[in-house]
Amino acid sequence: MEAPVSSSGGFKLYDQLELQEFEDKFVIRAVESPDQGFSIGLRDGDVEPFDGDPCFGSPSKVSTIYGVVGTIRLLAGTYFLVITSRKEVGSYLGFPVFRVMSMKFLSCNDALRFSTSEEKRDEAYFMTLLKTVESTVGLYYSYETDITLNLQRRCKLAEGWTSKPTWKQADPRFVWNRNIMEELIECKLDRFIIPLLQGSFQTAQLKLKKSPATITLISRRCTRRLGTRMWRRGANLEGDTANFIETEQLLEFEGFKTSFLQVRGSIPLLWEQIVDLSYKPRLRIINHEQTSEVVERHFHDLSQRYGEVIAVDLTDKHGDEGELSKAYADEMQKLPNMRYISFDFHQNCGGSNFDNLQILYDQVSDEFDNQGYFLVDAEGEMLEEQKGIIRSNCIDCLDRTNVTQNYFAQKSLNAQLQRIGVLSSTECIAMFGEDYEIFKTLWVEQGDEISLEYSGTHALKRDLVKYGKQTMSGLIKDGMSAISRYYLNNFQDGIRQDAIDLISGRYTVNRNSPSPFQLNGFESFSYLPIASALLIGGLTLTSFTLNQAGRNMQRCVSTVFWAGLTAGVTAVVKINGRQFCSRPRLCRLL
Repeated sequence: MEAPVSSSGGFKLYDQLELQEFEDKFVIRAVESPDQGFSIGLRDGDVEPFDGDPCFGSPSKVSTIYGVVGTIRLLAGTYFLVITSRKEVGSYLGFPVFRVMSMKFLSCNDALRFSTSEEKRDEAYFMTLLKTVESTVGLYYSYETDITLNLQRRCKLAEGWTSKPTWKQADPRFVWNRNIMEELIECKLDRFIIPLLQGSFQTAQLKLKKSPATITLISRRCTRRLGTRMWRRGANLEGDTANFIETEQLLEFEGFKTSFLQVRGSIPLLWEQIVDLSYKPRLRIINHEQTSEVVERHFHDLSQRYGEVIAVDLTDKHGDEGELSKAYADEMQKLPNMRYISFDFHQNCGGSNFDNLQILYDQVSDEFDNQGYFLVDAEGEMLEEQKGIIRSNCIDCLDRTNVTQNYFAQKSLNAQLQRIGVLSSTECIAMFGEDYEIFKTLWVEQGDEISLEYSGTHALKRDLVKYGKQTMSGLIKDGMSAISRYYLNNFQDGIRQDAIDLISGRYTVNRNSPSPFQLNGFESFSYLPIASALLIGGLTLTSFTLNQAGRNMQRCVSTVFWAGLTAGVTAVVKINGRQFCSRPRLCRLL
């Protein structure tokens, strides 16, 4: 079978598929080549490729899908995930890019009727997790090129690499569905395998001096330590960090292409912040004999991939954050030839003093200029290379990090536009109002998207990026997002973390292993309803008896009793706060 190719000569995936449902199997065919496809048995979940035009009879249902994401085997059989709707959101280096709008798991679980009652209960919970996976946000892909590789790396690969199957081209760090593609890979279904990138993709047209240019912002989320805000903090023993994201700012102008890379990631120590119903849970540094090795592994990997690293730490220098920041600084002193900058963002930029980021820039400007950016001309000749990278972090690596990365990106964009002759040496992007608004909007929307993926809400401090100061409406929106984060972190993210661990392969379902859902004590409660019912019930009875008390001593005693009981329940809930929160149940934290 000849592999389909795109107009540029690279490998091309089938972009529209027909899903046929039969009594004993699902059949998936390429619309443009109906004799190419595969079947999945409903009884055993086995994948069977076909090359030709086998006759399966008349299907009971036919529908259109836009890609097969992968397969996963649970207790009672196989489930395969398909893309049911998509949206074209722009292009990357001339190739159309799509966002996944909806996905659906199709079930091949005939074995469920032979399962025990416990296995059926467990399977029901696993299916709940699959429903959560279906609503995963921020997934992007292209049928004609790989979007997980940045421009500089693409240009350095050997000639002919684009003719390889897309999944072989991709950087495995940034392939969201890497774990569930395995069965399709084993069956050599290369033209059906779509590597999905989770992150953000934003693109827009600029009209600087009536010279049209395309600017693209693409963020790539690493899959090595995927998770939710409170349940994935710090690093694992291999040096992989939570919320690690590579962000590429790409500019295309009259054949020139420039690329500027930055990365973010959680502080690469072993630490946690377990939810316990408090608004800001305590940070805890985990003392471990391999802590120094973890930090060294993390920065060695960055150096190998990106060159010289400047670590910019934006955390506060007091309280729990201060202790974590100090531990980070102490470890960084042990690494030779590694630049570490501690910049208290809240102290320096509080009160909407966004321009004070110039203080940070002044500290790294020489190294920043030396690191540069990547530039290639219309003939593909490399004129500049980016020789290093800035690694930024705050606690979540979301809000403060977004603002800071935007600032560095703006500095780099000015240098790029001056280098290719669009701007003079005295001009900058901020002098062009309409284009500057477009640039800032891209960064705001990017920040929102990666915040939704990690915390479940839009980013905070959006106004600092868009307007350079906080507005009243922005403060209100930040307050609403903060409340939403509190609710999600305490009462929803445990299930979301389980779903991530299941789909990423961190947890593997095994019929011979004990059920992960056999819980004891408080953990068997339905978290939020129990806590809420106890507190609201006590407060209601207290208020009722207080209103009825008057001079009636008996009712006064009842009021005191119910008030005391409510206070006692409140104390119990507070002391056992962790037990009333939604917790992941499939994997340990590290």
